[in-house]
Amino acid sequence: MIRIALVGSIGSGKTFISKLFRLPTFNADESVAKIYQKNKKIYSNLKKKLPNCFSIFPVQKKELIKAILKNKSNIKKISSIIHPAVKKDLKNFLKKNKGKKAVVLDIPLYLENKLKQKKDIIIFIYSPNKEALKRIKKRKNFNKKIFQKLKGLQLPQSVKKRNSHYIIKNNFKKNSARKSVKNILKEIL
Repeated sequence: MIRIALVGSIGSGKTFISKLFRLPTFNADESVAKIYQKNKKIYSNLKKKLPNCFSIFPVQKKELIKAILKNKSNIKKISSIIHPAVKKDLKNFLKKNKGKKAVVLDIPLYLENKLKQKKDIIIFIYSPNKEALKRIKKRKNFNKKIFQKLKGLQLPQSVKKRNSHYIIKNNFKKNSARKSVKNILKEIL
């Protein structure tokens, strides 16, 4: 199975591009959202580590935001609890799709969390910072401070670019993005 990993900064359009592949896709953001909504053990661990931040299950987005803004070390505490659960979801996804020719991994912190395997095909999704920020600002619950903290967890774009096999310049127009995806698939499959 070929693992196609999409990397890029927040708002670069990794999820938009991932859908154009029309392959089984692991979306880490969706995994995290599901874990916060359904995993009581994760909630208990968060409550234990940050007792003044979390009050009710399922984990509330506003409580997460408050916890992250309260103390700069809280984001690392939260990550240390949630990332192992996401890795477990990823492992289950890969096991379930082991017979497929290829899968797409839409994982924002793919390189940062050292998930890269030797044969993975890494595609850097490039979007100008101004365009990405404009798109992010449209998201529900946008918070500039949270955005900056999350951006701080990511490697610089230059590092992601250097570690990639392909680059897709995302202008958020389906036709050109679809053409880029089609060309890459033709080469790797």
